[in-house]
Amino acid sequence: MAETRKTPHHQAVYETIREMILLGRFAPGQALTIQGLADQLGVGMTPVREAIRRLTAEQALETLGNRRIVIPELDRVRLDEIYFLRLHVEPELARRATEFITAPEIATLEKIDAGINAAIAAGDVETYLERNSRFHFAIYARAGAPLLYRWARSLWVQAGPSLRVVCGRFGTSNLPDKHHDLIAALGAGDATRAADALREDLVQGLDLVRGSL
Repeated sequence: MAETRKTPHHQAVYETIREMILLGRFAPGQALTIQGLADQLGVGMTPVREAIRRLTAEQALETLGNRRIVIPELDRVRLDEIYFLRLHVEPELARRATEFITAPEIATLEKIDAGINAAIAAGDVETYLERNSRFHFAIYARAGAPLLYRWARSLWVQAGPSLRVVCGRFGTSNLPDKHHDLIAALGAGDATRAADALREDLVQGLDLVRGSL
C-alpha cells in the first residue's frame, strides 16, 4: 500500500499563517510577533520564523525598522499596483486553463460556486472568502503556468486583509461574482470569454476595495 505523503511541518505552519492572512483574520496595520503566532498555533518559533520570512518575501507581511512585523495597509497606489498585476496575470491563467480543465473539474467548480452563493446569501464572510479563493485557484492550478500561479498567490494574500475589511463594512450582498460566466466559458473551451469573465470579476472587486479606502 502506498504511503500518504505528509506535508512537512514547516510548510504546514507557513500555509496556516498564510491562510489566516488571506482570510483577513489579521487586520491591516495589525502587529504580529513570532512568539504570539507560535503560542496561537501551538508550534515552535523556528517554523514560525521561517514562515514570516517567506510571507515577508511575498509582501504579505512587512518588517519595520524596529523589527516589528505588521500586516501591510493598502493605500490607493499599492492597491492599483496589485490590481494592475492581477488584471494581467489572472485572466491569462483562466485563458490557459481552458486547454486543460476536465468535465469533472468543472462539476467541482459548480459545487464550490454553489457554496459561494450560499455564503453570500447568508452574509457569511469567512466562508465566502475561503470558497472564493478555492474556486479561483482550482482554475489557476490547471493553467500549466507555475510562475504565473505563484504570482497570483502572492497578490491574493497581499489583498486578503483589505478585502475582509470591505466585506465587514459593506456585507456580502454586493460582492463580485462572474463565476457563472466563467464556468460556462471553461466548459465551452472558450479561452477569450473565460479571460474576459475573470477580468470583469476582478474589476468589480477592485471598485469595491477602492471605495473602502
